[in-house]
Amino acid sequence: MFQQVLGLGRGINFGNIFDAPREGAWGLRAEDEFINLVGEGGFTRSVRLPVRWSNHASADAAARIDPASMARVEHTVDRLLARGASVLLNLHHYRQFDGDPLDPGEFAVDPAVVDLRFLALWQQIAERFANRGPALMFEIYNEPHGRLEPLWNDLLSRALRVIRQRNPERVVVVGPTEWNSAKALPRLVLPPDRHVALTVHHYEPFAFTHQGAEWVQPMKPLGAECCSPAQQAEMLALLDMAAADAQRRQRPMLVGEFGAYSKAPLASRVAYLRLMRSAMEARQMPWMYWELASGFGVYDPMARRMRPELFEALYGR
Repeated sequence: MFQQVLGLGRGINFGNIFDAPREGAWGLRAEDEFINLVGEGGFTRSVRLPVRWSNHASADAAARIDPASMARVEHTVDRLLARGASVLLNLHHYRQFDGDPLDPGEFAVDPAVVDLRFLALWQQIAERFANRGPALMFEIYNEPHGRLEPLWNDLLSRALRVIRQRNPERVVVVGPTEWNSAKALPRLVLPPDRHVALTVHHYEPFAFTHQGAEWVQPMKPLGAECCSPAQQAEMLALLDMAAADAQRRQRPMLVGEFGAYSKAPLASRVAYLRLMRSAMEARQMPWMYWELASGFGVYDPMARRMRPELFEALYGR
């Protein structure tokens, strides 16, 4: 498992596509244009595919996934696998599960079935993808927080048992609470399963990476720079926490998300990305940049080309 996870290397998130309330609602679809950028001959051979399954399923405890939605995700996964990419498929943005306000276009369900739906979704996903090879990996849930803080260890264990019924040896990735913060790793209890890997997300210094982000309230002011000695110390300390936890547990550690929003000064974004890449790789942590073609994007979908400064900082030699 170690080599398989380490082999993810320098990856990319296909963000704001299937994790939107509906594909296309946030301006992006899983176009062939994007799929053809990865895999054999592409700039990366690993993709994290976030999916808001909860909004494409029945509202009852059975959470029956809409066949067309399942087929659409399956088609994308299979296209990526056929190109020689590794794919990390997750369950993303189930707002009621975290106890968060719903997004526009998202529907509420009876609170009594929220957790049952989570498990039912995984039962269907695990069944549908059971015959794929080891290049497909699962991530149980993105950034647990809020309502899940006291529940997460139990729910992740239950979800893993569901997955293992049909996928006994597939790599499954699990992260801590507090939005996958390394600071919460000491509270994460992993089941005794040698095919479970760890993940954290890293967006510090947050005032820099999320300046001007419309979904953050109060909005972080523009003009923040990176990376001062104090900022570097904060960034590296969190990576050191993650590396130490991975070493203690003897598990591989993936940085599943990091990035800086487009409203940050470009020179500072480049400095941030170079520092993060160097630090993660020095600690033998594969990573997935957030994200391909939206507000953090390394790719400009209008010009149909990479943003050269960001691309070089992340994927250049």
